Amino acid sequence: MPDKKLPAVPETLLKKRKRAAESRALRAKEALKNKVAKKTKKVEIFKRAEKYCKEYRKEELDQLRLRREAKKEGNFYVPAEPKLAFVMRIRGINQVAPKVRKVLQLFRLRQINNGVFIKLNKATINMLRICEPYVAWGTPNLKSVRELVYKRGFGKVEGKRTPLTSNDIVEANLGKYGIICVEDLIHEIFTVGPNFKYASNFLWPFKLNTPTGGWRKKTNHFVEGGDFGNREDKINELLRKMV
Repeated sequence: MPDKKLPAVPETLLKKRKRAAESRALRAKEALKNKVAKKTKKVEIFKRAEKYCKEYRKEELDQLRLRREAKKEGNFYVPAEPKLAFVMRIRGINQVAPKVRKVLQLFRLRQINNGVFIKLNKATINMLRICEPYVAWGTPNLKSVRELVYKRGFGKVEGKRTPLTSNDIVEANLGKYGIICVEDLIHEIFTVGPNFKYASNFLWPFKLNTPTGGWRKKTNHFVEGGDFGNREDKINELLRKMV
């Protein structure tokens, strides 16, 4: 009886090779799909950034036009009340009254030189009055908001402080609110949009440096030559020294 010839390649090895080939093909297909999706998203992000840029420019020119028209008529142009404030803690933890401590906790200002974006309304203005001697605040411009987010921006990802190294981090956490990139986040903060609460809460409180050249006098109000209290648009000058 002639001996049966064994197959040149064992069946198990053939199956293994087949599985590996299928897996490779699937991976290649997924990679291609991801590449196309990434490219589409990149275009979408660029278009959004362009749209926001035009929007900011239009707003700037409108303000300028209204100011000029009022001057021509011999009147004064009074801009709208600011909706956004940047609040930073300038004093430490010694001898803080319980009420003030609670307000600072609600603002998430637990450390000296911490800063947060806040929506200005009756409630927050009253809270700012309570903790005024411990904070410096004002209305930031677009450049300040952008610098803070890009240079000092950290997000809250699963309760951890995570640097905003890519748009994917923003999309994973705020995608459900239509915020898919850092420019969306800046726009939402600066314009105090409908999802401002979620955007602001996603941002970890900013940890800033002590200003170059130091403070003037922390125990005096800004209008008395000190540092605490509302400094309106002068906050931008201070932020340049701190970021």
